[in-house]
Amino acid sequence: MEDLQQRLKINGVKSGAMLGLIITALGIFSYYLITSITTSTIIFVGAPIFLGVFIPIFCVVMFCFNARKKIGGYWTFRQAVTGIFTMFIVAYLVQFIAKDIVFNRFIEPNSIQKTQTAAINAKTLLMQQRHASPKDITKDIDDMKKEFVQQQALSIGGILQSMVFSVLFIFLFSLIFASLFKKDSPGGLPRPE
Repeated sequence: MEDLQQRLKINGVKSGAMLGLIITALGIFSYYLITSITTSTIIFVGAPIFLGVFIPIFCVVMFCFNARKKIGGYWTFRQAVTGIFTMFIVAYLVQFIAKDIVFNRFIEPNSIQKTQTAAINAKTLLMQQRHASPKDITKDIDDMKKEFVQQQALSIGGILQSMVFSVLFIFLFSLIFASLFKKDSPGGLPRPE
């Protein structure tokens, strides 16, 4: 029983490290894509969704199937939650350290400002294509700038609160994925915990 739990956690750590590196790489690629191609609103909106949602979900599904296969092809709901939650937490930590700390602070310290500039340029271009009045464009851009200032003014308490919410969402997603990927052994008898 202890051996199975240990294997679930070890596999979750390995899969989470790989998932975290994949998410980090996709996030960095998405950043460079949207900051270099600011003339296309489709790329500005579509790239983060495709690279930040669809590909990671596909990777999570593959890692879940692989984790279940490594322990014999069956796992109970609790075992699935343990393995998946471990994977998600490790992925979150890897991504937080690699992208949010190392990349954003040391490699691209102006990444937030560059992203804001790209967002403003994309919004301006979109509104110009829709023939919005200059007054409306200026008002929307000023509103965006105010939102950016509020986002940057996060205190340490705000950052910690954000991290707590992230962990809660990770647990919620772990429950959802575990319910989708649990597979009891034949005959309806669950494997020992």
